[in-house]
Amino acid sequence: MYIVIVGAGDIGTPLTEIATTGGNEVVVIERDEAKADDVAANYDCLVINDDATSKETLVDAGADRADALISTTDQDATNIMVCLLGQELEVPDIVSVVHNPDHMDIFRQIGVNTMENPQRLIAEYLYRAVKRPSIVDYMRIGETAEVFEIEVAEDADVVGKTIQTAVREELLPDDIFIVAVEREGEANPVTPRGDTEIRAGDLLTVYSERGATPDVTDVFGHFEDR
Repeated sequence: MYIVIVGAGDIGTPLTEIATTGGNEVVVIERDEAKADDVAANYDCLVINDDATSKETLVDAGADRADALISTTDQDATNIMVCLLGQELEVPDIVSVVHNPDHMDIFRQIGVNTMENPQRLIAEYLYRAVKRPSIVDYMRIGETAEVFEIEVAEDADVVGKTIQTAVREELLPDDIFIVAVEREGEANPVTPRGDTEIRAGDLLTVYSERGATPDVTDVFGHFEDR
């Protein structure tokens, strides 16, 4: 892919690393000379030290032939302007960071995919790591639902039971679905079926309509603070 990244800050720099490592053709636009020089010295990409709110700058970066434009600056007004210019240049996929939740509607109105307040997402992730240490990783879906990974404890009531038995015995609530099972000795994740046995040590990918609440983690043998 040909990707134009605007901003080489705390978000844009690791994004550049990921994108270049993935074999993509990357152009970074950064108005701060020191940041631009740092990215140019460390990553295999073209760096333009200029203002991305100028259409000419985006054209110089090849945005008119790019597959994606990602704006990561810490100013929502800048990100909005970049996205609007990207639409003028008919970039197929435009994504932006949004720092102020009040601005989300603006980005939606102009039809831009967004990532809301990454600093808050990081804070929530760190809080979850302390509050729910049994959760390996998680992703929120909508207001309450979450997909998360959790290891099955040895003393969990569901251990040794098939998924259909755990549901029938009401050990596995109806609003919780096991999406995948990673098991020691198995090269690939197991696709769960009704007759799949739940074993201690299994790393489960779970969808829960109510999120990873304490009563949900209890199901897998993790009786954490409420």
